[in-house]
Amino acid sequence: MYKHYIKRILDFVIAFMALSFLCPILLLITLLLLVVNKGAGAFFTQERPGWHGRIFKVIKFKTMMDKRNEQGQLLPDEQRITPLGKIIRSWSIDELPQLINVLIGDMALIGPRPLLVQYLSIYTPEQMRRHNVRPGITGWAQVNGRNTITHTKKFEYDVWYVDHLSFTLDCQIIQMTIHNVLHREGISHQGTASAELFNGHN
Repeated sequence: MYKHYIKRILDFVIAFMALSFLCPILLLITLLLLVVNKGAGAFFTQERPGWHGRIFKVIKFKTMMDKRNEQGQLLPDEQRITPLGKIIRSWSIDELPQLINVLIGDMALIGPRPLLVQYLSIYTPEQMRRHNVRPGITGWAQVNGRNTITHTKKFEYDVWYVDHLSFTLDCQIIQMTIHNVLHREGISHQGTASAELFNGHN
């Protein structure tokens, strides 16, 4: 009952209330990013596979400028992320626009993180089961290491969540997420601004 009906209703209600309450703050952050990102915009959107592999566009605050080298290629993340972007990422504020994704049904508050479309072709059948539920803003893998663990381990956590999804587990993940955000744990791999790419083995 919770997995198929109540979870979606709670997601919608909580996302609507959160967006209503946070609207002034989100607007302020948007305006600041429009200035700091120097024409790169305030939002980052990217296609990601969601429930049953259906493709949707995830929404995040944009924490990097679009600086390029002489060949027109984007510079490494570490050279493009802004001081404001670092603060936004360290407190996971960049994830807040995904409440819109939750509101329209592309995502849930809790579930496996939506990753890159290019990974679909290299998932094992077992790893592919992470798409049997809606992707989430936070999830079991995020509260158990986030970007500091291997992709293989993340997928094990994701599939475990799919098999054990419950109201009690979701409450536990919310509690652990709050703890991790306050302590700013597991934000990125050491020496990088964002998580490394999955190559089918790591």
